[in-house]
Amino acid sequence: MKTYSIFETHAHYDDEAFEPDRDGLLSSLQGNGIGTVVNVCASVGELGRTITLTEKYPFVYGAVGVHPDDADKMTEETLSKIRRFSRHEKAVAIGEIGLDYYWHKEKEEHDIQKKMFRAQMDIAREEKLPFMIHSRDAAEDTLSIVREYVKEGMSGGIIHCFSYGKEMAREYLNMGLFLGIGGVVTFKNAKKLKEVVTYAPLCQLVLETDCPYMSPEPYRGKRNSSLNLPYVAQAIGELKGISAEEVVKITEENARRLLGI
Repeated sequence: MKTYSIFETHAHYDDEAFEPDRDGLLSSLQGNGIGTVVNVCASVGELGRTITLTEKYPFVYGAVGVHPDDADKMTEETLSKIRRFSRHEKAVAIGEIGLDYYWHKEKEEHDIQKKMFRAQMDIAREEKLPFMIHSRDAAEDTLSIVREYVKEGMSGGIIHCFSYGKEMAREYLNMGLFLGIGGVVTFKNAKKLKEVVTYAPLCQLVLETDCPYMSPEPYRGKRNSSLNLPYVAQAIGELKGISAEEVVKITEENARRLLGI
């Protein structure tokens, strides 16, 4: 009989917050019920660090891409590097990519982000890899670009750290995409996300931390890690009236199916 373990779809163990104890922490995960981790690139300068982690730890896989915060630092060379790394045997997605208008208010910034988002979606399509989307305060523009690409044929994807409402969730779910659910679902004031999780089919949810950020209760405000994912699974189970074990089982199956692991 198959034993299920937590599948972490979005972590940043290359982040400097893990410098003091990275190896010890990663080495402890499998003994604590975390079976698989996808480490996700974010900044231009750290693309290679994710690949290094995948080569060191058998249970760690990689997503390669550049976060919209760094869109203005991207060049053709950056895109070539993403494409090259995407062909690594343990690269399973292009991400995290997308749009972030929270810190970036100017039209020129938005235009650069959209250009680099499209360029990385092109790589995802051409390399036949799923995408991992970051979207903050950019709901309509993100949806428009994702819809355009999915219509032309993609290999699926995850809307990471989903933060919009039920109507927006419906749009992505109808495209066959997955919603990444993390620590926010445990917050008392996360009414909108709780509604989304209750509404969305479990077969289209995946677990994630976004660590070192977004710790769940009771560790809100502290450094996050994959070890906190049982709190997320428990919260989803309570909203859906099922056990945390069932949440772990189905979300692991979802992630493996999407990412081909």
